[in-house]
This record gives sequence, structure tokens and C-alpha cells, in this order.
Amino acid sequence: MTTETTWVPDMLGEPYLAETLTLADDHEGAVEATLIHRPGIKPPRTRKALTRAVLHVHGFADYFFQTEYAQWWAERGYDFYALDLRKYGRSLREHQTPNYAGDLREYFAEIDEAWNRIVARDGHDHVVLSAHSTGGLVVGLWANERRPSALSGVVLNSPWTDLTGGALVRAASTPVLNQVGIRQPMREIKRQVVGLYGRSLHHEHDGEWDYNLLWKPMESFKVYAGWLRAIRHGHAELHRGLEIPAPILVLSSDRSSQPTEMNDDVHETDIVLDVGQIRQWATSFGPHVTYVAVPGARHDVVLSLPGPRTQVYDTIEAWRTAFVDPA
Repeated sequence: MTTETTWVPDMLGEPYLAETLTLADDHEGAVEATLIHRPGIKPPRTRKALTRAVLHVHGFADYFFQTEYAQWWAERGYDFYALDLRKYGRSLREHQTPNYAGDLREYFAEIDEAWNRIVARDGHDHVVLSAHSTGGLVVGLWANERRPSALSGVVLNSPWTDLTGGALVRAASTPVLNQVGIRQPMREIKRQVVGLYGRSLHHEHDGEWDYNLLWKPMESFKVYAGWLRAIRHGHAELHRGLEIPAPILVLSSDRSSQPTEMNDDVHETDIVLDVGQIRQWATSFGPHVTYVAVPGARHDVVLSLPGPRTQVYDTIEAWRTAFVDPA
């Protein structure tokens, strides 16, 4: 565990900082993760260090760029941290397969290291975990296994709780994926990605957000059998039931759709995951879960259109003041 701060200016510019987390090598070689920090905003005439923090983890084919979300927490007196996991975003190296892991517990090493820096080194005793999509599954498994004393709440933004498709398809495909994932972990699982979700987000197309298309490409990244096997193992563990000992807020859109061309559904529904599955498995994360479906929200609810986005933040604020920071 490091005791030194090694912050450097982040690519997002002031006031964002970043530091590299050096991890154990894997089968592809050297491995690193990246911890990003946006200092919280202290109330006027307050000299004490902030003791509240957020640690955010992104989803698949993603990385941290959601500065509005970080600013929202900072304005409420939270030091905001985000983690670019190994082989994602700032942490992706030329010798690595983008976004690949053969076991979701591989990510526990960087979450452990980030948590230790936030709590033991930086002095935070009140930490909210935040995660999106695949990150929600990873963070859920980590929080259930580690159960750190400083954990004060969990915000899950459209967590990936099951494989999309009918029950028969899932039942038939999972044993096959398991066997292929063992024997041929780097075998690509072909899928069709039309890029509508990316077009709805990026400012050079039909969206309002600026991000690196090499790290969050329009057509996503390739999916491999070993990675999907790891995901299904994570789903199975979630379905058996977790016992995260903190208040949990699960957010999603109110509706999913599968458009084939740009239309209102692309902007106003979840076109990546099945929100019915999110709703079904939300209470599997722990005993104290609040689930809210936000009408008109996108898959990443904090990147929704302005109206639904306002409702997202209002919902987080109501949950925070009720369960995490009660007066």
C-alpha cells in the first residue's frame, strides 16, 4: 500500500489530477490502472480536510470523462475519485487486449489499492462507491466480499445484471460460453454493434459529450469468450444474492429499446441493456436497495438529455440526504 501522493495533472485539465497504480503483471505483461481525483469544494470558512469521498468505476468500452457528475459530488463536499481499470482508457497499454479480463476478481487489486489510498492515505472515513454498467457488477462483487468499514453508500448506474435475451437463450448459451471460455478464452464472440449509442452521446454526432473515441469507440470493442465467461460467473454470484452492508441506489431508464436507426428512442431509452433485468435483480445487491427508473434516461443515466438528467441528480440527492448524509 502506498503512503505517498504521486498526482500529476490529468488530461481533463484543472482541477483534475491522476496517478498511476502499478499492479502485478498478467499473461500479457505489465499492468497499470489509473486513479483520477477531483478535489471537493469546501464550504466557506472551513479549514478542515474533507472526509467524505466518492469512488467511481466505469463500464465496458468506457473510461472516466463524466466531469459534470464529478462536479455535482464536489459541490456537496465530496472529494471525487474515479478509477480507469486495467486495459481501459488511461490505463490501456499497447501490448494489451482492450478491456479484457478472464476473471472479474482481477479488478479487485486496483479497487483495493484505490480504496486504500482514499481511506488510509487521504483520510476519508465516509466513502460512496459509484459504478456504471459492467462496473456496477464488478463493484457489487467487490463491496460484498470486502465490506470495508468506510463504505457509506453505493450508487449503481444501469448495472449489468444479466445477459440480454430470453431465458431459454441464456440457459442454453451459458454452458457453451463456459466451455469455450475455458478452452479458447481469446476466441472472439461475434456481435453486431451499429454505433447508435455512441452517436447519441458524442458531440461530433448527435450528442453533447466530448470523449476519446479510441478509448470509447463508436462500435465498442471486441468481446472474447474468456471475458464473457467471467461476466456470466459474476451474474451467477449476483443472482445467488449479495449482502452489501450499505444503502444502495440503483438507477436505470424506465424503458429499453432496440432501434436500428437514429430516432427518439436512441436518446430516451436504454439501448444497451434490458432495464427489466436491472429491475429484477436490483435487490440482489443487498438488503437496503432503492430502485428508481428515470423516464427518458439513457443507458448511462448521467449522460441523458437535460430533462431526465436533472431527475437523475434530484434522485441521487434525495437518496443521499435520506440514507447517506442525513441531517
